[in-house]
Amino acid sequence: MRRDLMRTSLLALLGGMLWMACGAPPERTGAPSEEPLGSSEAALCAGLSVNSLTLQGVSSYQGELAGSGNWTVSTGANAVKLEYFVNGASYTAEERVGNSGSWYFSQSGVACGVHAFEVKAWPMVIDSSGNRTVCTSTSTVLFQNVPQTCARATTGLYHTVELKADGTVWTWGQNTYGQVGSGTLTPHSAPVRVRGLANISAVSAGYYHSVALREDGTVWTWGYNTYGQLGDGTTTNRLLPVQVPGLGDVVAISAFAYHTVALKKDGTVWTWGYNVYGQLGDGTTTQRTTPVQVPGLGTISSISAGGYHSVAMTKDGTLWAWGYNTYGQLGDGTTVQRLTPTQVSGFSNPSAIAAGGYHTLALKKDGTVHAWGYNAYGQLGNATTTNRSIPGQVPGLSSVTRIAAGLYHSLSVRQDGIAHAWGYNPYGQLGNGTTANSTTPVQVSALSSVAEIGSGGYHTIAVRQSGTVHAWGYNAYGQLGDGAGTDRTTPVQVTVSQVSAVAVGDHHVLALKKDGTVKAWGANGNGELGNGMTTGSNVPVQVSGLTSIIALAAGESHSVALKEDGTVWVWGYNAYGQLGNGTTTSSTVPVQVPGLTSVIAITAGRFHTVVVKQDGTVWAWGYNDFGQLGDGTTTRRLTPVRASGLTNAFTVAAGDYHTVAVKQDGTLWAWGYNGYGQFGDGTTTFRYVPVQVTSLTSVIAVSAGAYSTMALKQGGTVWSSGYNGYGELGDGTTSGRYSPVQASGFSSGILFGAGDHHTLAVKQDGTLWGWGSNIEGQLGNGTTTSRYTPVRVTSLTGIIALEAGEALTVAVSKDGTVWAWGHNGHGELGDGTYTQRLTPVVVSGL
Repeated sequence: MRRDLMRTSLLALLGGMLWMACGAPPERTGAPSEEPLGSSEAALCAGLSVNSLTLQGVSSYQGELAGSGNWTVSTGANAVKLEYFVNGASYTAEERVGNSGSWYFSQSGVACGVHAFEVKAWPMVIDSSGNRTVCTSTSTVLFQNVPQTCARATTGLYHTVELKADGTVWTWGQNTYGQVGSGTLTPHSAPVRVRGLANISAVSAGYYHSVALREDGTVWTWGYNTYGQLGDGTTTNRLLPVQVPGLGDVVAISAFAYHTVALKKDGTVWTWGYNVYGQLGDGTTTQRTTPVQVPGLGTISSISAGGYHSVAMTKDGTLWAWGYNTYGQLGDGTTVQRLTPTQVSGFSNPSAIAAGGYHTLALKKDGTVHAWGYNAYGQLGNATTTNRSIPGQVPGLSSVTRIAAGLYHSLSVRQDGIAHAWGYNPYGQLGNGTTANSTTPVQVSALSSVAEIGSGGYHTIAVRQSGTVHAWGYNAYGQLGDGAGTDRTTPVQVTVSQVSAVAVGDHHVLALKKDGTVKAWGANGNGELGNGMTTGSNVPVQVSGLTSIIALAAGESHSVALKEDGTVWVWGYNAYGQLGNGTTTSSTVPVQVPGLTSVIAITAGRFHTVVVKQDGTVWAWGYNDFGQLGDGTTTRRLTPVRASGLTNAFTVAAGDYHTVAVKQDGTLWAWGYNGYGQFGDGTTTFRYVPVQVTSLTSVIAVSAGAYSTMALKQGGTVWSSGYNGYGELGDGTTSGRYSPVQASGFSSGILFGAGDHHTLAVKQDGTLWGWGSNIEGQLGNGTTTSRYTPVRVTSLTGIIALEAGEALTVAVSKDGTVWAWGHNGHGELGDGTYTQRLTPVVVSGL
């Protein structure tokens, strides 16, 4: 709809232009006579001027740039000459007769990116004989940067950011600081949608932070913020996007390492973040947590942030750079650090710039590529490893339309869609099937029709003209988006699963589809499938009336969904008030939890529900006989109450009768039933308010079994405490533990889920592992033998989401296929049968 409205507006503008142009053309009288020269012109033009030249609007959509405005000339002038420029090149000129009027411009075939649009106007005198005099000594200029939005992708050091044509943003890879924007700290090996972002026109990424530009000119950031690179006035990491305050009218953004750069419509440049080397260009080395303007620059039309330097291009075609310069990356012929902009030596006719870690690229209008700066790995592409402090041409490249620079490698795309790469290549980031560095450009293998290309670290991302995304290079954190952790020396396609998440109750399952709708299957005696009925189903059915859903949770017999707008919707069993709607009446269709907004995470215990709000507070409702709501009482609650004293939480999990939460500082907190030591605090004492589990730090995710707690730490190890009668703690015993113990031999985990008495976890390489109870085949290894240490589920790889229920497991593979195994007495495996399965089967009808 957003794009349709934009298109409608543009067509209306163009329609008006065509009608005005065809119905009332500017007056012309054939070829103009020779203009009076010298003193005659001076006499005729004395005191004449263009009094006003205004812009009603200008936009660019689907390759078409259009603008309109008004003009007036002073008394004595009776016409105006108008000339239109895009990126410094004159596109057309015209004369319009009268003392005032309107101007119109339209140009098709405009490429992606920011375009410098300029209108110049001169007053004219036309005498009775038709002689025309243009007063060239006096002119008025109107300028505005205009973005042309296209699907594109970029990378941080170990994560990837994709902007889709519909204005949504998808991310994947390392998430240590929240740079993926999923509201969690767990890495993602397949694309997930960034929450709370829509109508986005551009994206960029630093090492560990991400940046998005909305069509309204506001800038949004998330991730690592130690140096203020998010620009929100703090140094607090953000797991979800926050707006950069006080910054508007932005048309372009660029980020690298630990700083961010923005370009406004008016051609001014603004920067924030790390500034030890003067990369903010404000004449200081002071770190900035809010945007500051770069002084001393002309009207800028393009920007690029490098590792510790920044580069800008003026509308007149000069290049300027500032910041770190040890390797000559500023291109001014020196290696002197610059705190304010310095001009790049001897360079003209640029059309694009790209700053890498310690080197810089520039594309000329003639399609040639030029490079300077650090060259130890051949990233300058000139067949040497010698640094350069002034621009030099990259031999063998012509007809280039796109350039990009990684940390130590460089990229280009020709007009025919063929991509080339050169420089550092130990992880295959050049995409030519090898891991050998190259000091000259090599063609990227098996990739054609490339529209956009990008890199910021050790991997490369490309968008083809068809819209498909391909990646190659380093993949330890899943940043290639292929559901695995294997480096790739040639491009692999990134796929977005049609199912993004699942939730499992005791005997029912929910699945979240990419389009924000929900399907459900299994038991339905209390309406937990949400389809308006109480009849179970062994195949997926549509949950009634739900759209824009971003997360799901399931209790024993109730279901919970989180909408993109931060509201919570519930259905199913409600005898204990677990639906939170002020009643104890069950519901067969979703109902909204009243008065609850700004929610970012949800979970469900057996008979209670818990959420985290955007401000880091935790709220809960339902059964509370063991204090699992955390409000200091054992009173059941029919509406949400706040867990006492808990702040800065970002995720929660609930067992049968206990609740656990993780704070952004990596600490774990627990409350409720603790009879089996499931808190991990060394006791079996029940707690009615949250208490810290002091023996665990660096926690990034948590899950809860019936009477146990599992925590995933940075580095991918799993630690558990509580009941262990089936080996669900994975430590090789069946002894209960009052303090956390590590799952034996398991590491590199990226996601996991706990059922009542079994645990499943996925490694960075996409392999699936399980331990604990296997009486119903819920471990999926073809047996019913319980396991006290992790064993691999060999039949599945590329798992991107999973959940475990009472005695079953459900997983989503990178291709969108949903698999289930274990107990099936209520059709909860979704395969159209009620047959128990010891190995995974495909859920039908999704």
